[in-house]
Amino acid sequence: MNTHPYLRAYMAGVVVPSLVLLVVVTAYFFARFVYQIAIPIERAIVFPMALVPSLFGLWNMFYLWLRPRRHLPIGLHGALLPFVLAPIGITLATTLGFLQLGPNGALWFGRFVIPYHEVAIAFCIGLMVYYLVWKYLVGFFNQVIGIA
Repeated sequence: MNTHPYLRAYMAGVVVPSLVLLVVVTAYFFARFVYQIAIPIERAIVFPMALVPSLFGLWNMFYLWLRPRRHLPIGLHGALLPFVLAPIGITLATTLGFLQLGPNGALWFGRFVIPYHEVAIAFCIGLMVYYLVWKYLVGFFNQVIGIA
């Protein structure tokens, strides 16, 4: 019997970002439509909703493929994903006009200036979050479906 390990790896990887995006979009809708907070992210939310869950699934498939060849702990493997996501996100955001890179910081939506040192701190925090998410959540789902 063929157990389709790569399909199961993809599905296990997609679960976590899909649940997180559900919570984020729900919070956004409440902030926007119930509390009338003007948050201009309608156009920018398409990237995480469309690409991030698929990349999590593909990254988990890549982890499964790499395991017999070169074994990395799953947390470390997951912490490498922001190095793929960040350039894609920055390129897409600058191309679509959401982000402008200046000498002192990044200008989001033509309103918010974020200094580069804060971007670096946020990226490092993101690496830690990705490590923990992959180690505990994606690793758990991999064990549940029997590919860990």
